[in-house]
Amino acid sequence: MITPAPISVRGLTKRYGTTAALSDLSLEVPRGSIYGLLGTNGAGKTTTFRCLLGLLRPSSGAALLLGLAPGPQVFERVAYVPEQCALYDWMRGSEVLEMTRVAHRSFDALRARELTERFRLDVRKRVKHLSKGQKTALALVAAFAARPEVLVLDEPASGLDPVHQRDVLDLIIDAAAGGVTVLLSSHQIGQVERAVDRVTILDRGRVVLEGELDALKQEEKIVEAVFDHEPPALDAFARDGRVRSLVQNGRVVRLYARAEGETIAREIGALGPKSTRVLDQNLEDLFLLAVGRSE
Repeated sequence: MITPAPISVRGLTKRYGTTAALSDLSLEVPRGSIYGLLGTNGAGKTTTFRCLLGLLRPSSGAALLLGLAPGPQVFERVAYVPEQCALYDWMRGSEVLEMTRVAHRSFDALRARELTERFRLDVRKRVKHLSKGQKTALALVAAFAARPEVLVLDEPASGLDPVHQRDVLDLIIDAAAGGVTVLLSSHQIGQVERAVDRVTILDRGRVVLEGELDALKQEEKIVEAVFDHEPPALDAFARDGRVRSLVQNGRVVRLYARAEGETIAREIGALGPKSTRVLDQNLEDLFLLAVGRSE
């Protein structure tokens, strides 16, 4: 018997009238992996999460958690941290954690105490008296202490200082190493790059890039050439099918290429630059290029 992927999205589409907030999204997240769902504001990330969790009804397609449609039978095994605080203002932090304990039989009280201390939270305070970062920290403590099988995290480091942002990243990586499946969205692309195995980049509801992060970085190269003088005409490179984008900033030229970086470097080297080098693209490069290419 084949075990279903903990998170499976197939042809997911959500329309509001004639406007498509999300169009034909498909992805699968294997057990124990970290999947990054990236995009600019309004790209469809939060819509995806809400459809996955049953908070929105999709126009078409399917979104499954642990092989099941969203519903009470799976929510005990899932934890969600939304971008906007969804905690009750009138509750004390301790009451939020108690509510989480009642809702999740796997809740780990010792873990909750450890994380409360790690984030320096005063759980005697009511939610309405907490800062934005403290509210985020409280939601994270509840989510990780629940010991879920699936974690859905929408901007999980929002409002946190750099030290606690690093704590969140470590918690995510540790959870996945223990078999938890993580679907993550964040504008902090450098942090995402350190954690994720695979990414999907959305723009205006559509997938513009998808794949294993290491493979994407291997396929895409940056050829950087620095000239002593104003660079010569580069129209031939701009029209070259191997080059996705050409950016010139003064005497510095960068060509974003589909592999073949060394070959392109030799060709531009014939134009007499002071230096030429081939660089791997990082996730931020891939993101900006993918979003720019979609325009």
